[in-house]
Amino acid sequence: MLVDDFDFDLPPENIALRPASPRDSSRLLVVRPDHDPLLTDDQVRSLPDLLEPGDALVFNDTKVIPAQLLGFRTRDGVTAKVGVTLHQRASSCEWRAFVKPAKKLKVGDMVRFAFDEEGAASAKLGAEVLEKSEAGDILFRFDHNAGELDAAIAEVGHIPLPPYIAAKRAEDDQDRRDYQTVYAKHEGAVAAPTAGLHFTDELLARLQARGIEKHFVTLHVGAGTFLPVKVDNTKDHKMHYEWGEVSADTAAALNNVRKRGNKVVSVGTTSLRILETAADEDGVIQPISKSTDIFITPGYRFRAIDALMTNFHLPKSTLFMLVSAFSGFDEMHKAYGHAIENGYRFYSYGDSSLLFAKA
Repeated sequence: MLVDDFDFDLPPENIALRPASPRDSSRLLVVRPDHDPLLTDDQVRSLPDLLEPGDALVFNDTKVIPAQLLGFRTRDGVTAKVGVTLHQRASSCEWRAFVKPAKKLKVGDMVRFAFDEEGAASAKLGAEVLEKSEAGDILFRFDHNAGELDAAIAEVGHIPLPPYIAAKRAEDDQDRRDYQTVYAKHEGAVAAPTAGLHFTDELLARLQARGIEKHFVTLHVGAGTFLPVKVDNTKDHKMHYEWGEVSADTAAALNNVRKRGNKVVSVGTTSLRILETAADEDGVIQPISKSTDIFITPGYRFRAIDALMTNFHLPKSTLFMLVSAFSGFDEMHKAYGHAIENGYRFYSYGDSSLLFAKA
């Protein structure tokens, strides 16, 4: 399909710069293809009433790290400043990253990292440029290992706010709380699994009381999720790899949910992508621990999930392609038109939707 098929006009005022408070007060657009009405306006806090006892929610328990780094490269006595966004860990001391401007770095360069320009002279964290790939990213080898490296990144790094927020305001201490789910556990993401940002401890307790199961998978979201699609046809787009895991216990539990006729509900497209990677041709979810570059567009046959909770995505993005594949191309264009017209808040800090699969 053409990438332009997934375009739509979004007024700037529909882009959320801060999340709703409390988190579960966000609006929720329910989309039920093949039903009348197709669309229902609701709230996230109504989720327990929209699902049935025995259904299962699947959350991504990845934890966002402060992966936006300010780097300084000195060569021949001249210092250049570069912005570095870590996006995939390659080893205990190596990360792949997107760099702006990448042309200022070459293989063999040493880069020092500091929280701000004032700290550049005393920067304690450094890395060597090992490789510049054709995909546009750079492989760094840091001078710290494992836990020491994680601590150093936490000290000098910034929360990698999406470009559409960062362009309008700076990251602050509130983002360190807001841009993290309440159940985040495994460090490694450079972007939040944003559908999960709507959940509070109170909402989770109400879901449990309703008899709705809670299960966790891990997908370390990479900065590639923010990259624009630069091709004209979807078949020419290449996704970046992200590491994920589905445990044997979680796989068995979710297979039992579907076996008894209940729904597996993915909280976020990140949970969906690792579940679909884990599902075999018969729809049986297998335990996995691997990287995935799964790219879902209309025509894809979903095997692992029955419903999806997700925020509202960018025009011409891979995620709008995914939801169009799940709930229908025409249906999702109608849903987004309704959301825009009725003032829903879009993107990472915005409102949410509950999508059911199109038959």
